[in-house]
Amino acid sequence: MKLNTKRTVLVGFAFLSICAFWQMYDNLVPKILTETFGIGESVAGVIMASDNVLALFLLPLFGGLSDKCTSRLGRRRPFILFGTLAAVALMMALPLLTDSYHAQPESWKLITFVIGLGLLLISMGTYRSPAVALMPDVTPKPLRSKANAIINLMGAVGGIIYLVISSVLYTSAPGVYMSYLPLFAIVGGIMLLALAIVMFCVNEPKLVEEQKRYEDAHPEDNLVEATENGEALPADVKKSLSFLLVSIALWFVGYNGVTTWFSVYAQNTWGMTLGQANTCLTIATAGAIVSYIPVGNIASKVGRRKTICFGTLLLSGSFFAAFGYTLISNSFSPVLYVLFVLVGLAWAAINVNSLPMVVEMCKGSEVGKFTGLYYTFSMSAQIMTPIVAGWLLENVGYKTLFPYAAVFVFASFITMNFVRHGDNKVEAKKGLDAFDVDD
Repeated sequence: MKLNTKRTVLVGFAFLSICAFWQMYDNLVPKILTETFGIGESVAGVIMASDNVLALFLLPLFGGLSDKCTSRLGRRRPFILFGTLAAVALMMALPLLTDSYHAQPESWKLITFVIGLGLLLISMGTYRSPAVALMPDVTPKPLRSKANAIINLMGAVGGIIYLVISSVLYTSAPGVYMSYLPLFAIVGGIMLLALAIVMFCVNEPKLVEEQKRYEDAHPEDNLVEATENGEALPADVKKSLSFLLVSIALWFVGYNGVTTWFSVYAQNTWGMTLGQANTCLTIATAGAIVSYIPVGNIASKVGRRKTICFGTLLLSGSFFAAFGYTLISNSFSPVLYVLFVLVGLAWAAINVNSLPMVVEMCKGSEVGKFTGLYYTFSMSAQIMTPIVAGWLLENVGYKTLFPYAAVFVFASFITMNFVRHGDNKVEAKKGLDAFDVDD
């Protein structure tokens, strides 16, 4: 049995557009709030956390609604279509308000910006879970780890496209105002192009029917631990799922704390421009991209859980090492690029294997619901981390960012050791086939 790589890549364009948007959101919105609107880091952190508050409710809600959707476009594509169109329309208003406020500060512009930001986040929340659930919908269980690696590659490509473009466009010294309208327009174009590919090149109803026929013909691929629709999980599986979800929350607290505040941190600690800071994030993303194949080899030999544990240790260690560097130097050194590569490798090890472990514990009819559950815990964690990390930066010092992240990621290593289900072990294979893990 072989994965249809072309089909998986086409499905992955939905995730590519999502990652391009969130990379821009995490990168620009804190700078806009603190530098253009003059909001303190703590309040800006509260605003940054609002997307996660909304996601806490929206992702499981729309994941579950998409499970029940009977549109001729399929279960997931209607949400992807209307969510993307609404998001692009709303996001284009934000840089216009920012430019207008810079030219002539008025309180109503700030209020309108925050309201527009809230509506934009609602639009993104309506289709994130359906977009992610599309991959398990059309992929046999034994191939989902491999497919998820490709989906993550597509997401990384979306993020790195944004980072490269922003690194080229924004090279002015700190303090020099530049409009972000071109960057918002480019990301909006990427989202619309990705939407067109998913709508015209992915025949969801046909692919889902093919997947159903496969599952009916291969009942041996269903995990014994999987629950029937509406049936409670066995106690031991529920315990593993609980520890897995807690682990997901912990590593997102640490990782998102860095990604949310790094552009501000880099400017205040190392005197870097936005372009220079984004170069670091680009290197981390590139490190993730080149790591997916080696990570697959590791996962095929030792299993998903151990691979994730390796990733959490490496990520925590990299953050501790970055903190150690800040204690001896106040200027950035190219030596730190090595740490960003390791951060990308570690995040790849975690991301490739975590979502498949969650969705393996459900039937196909509940993939959207369990995908929403995954995002409920990741977003719950991210509700607190922009606020707490922002408060630490403002009231304790910028050098608290990396130890804060390292402690929470290391805690996820501890909790992952209590997870006993959703794992698998097979012989290592070559190339992308290393992700072809039997479930």
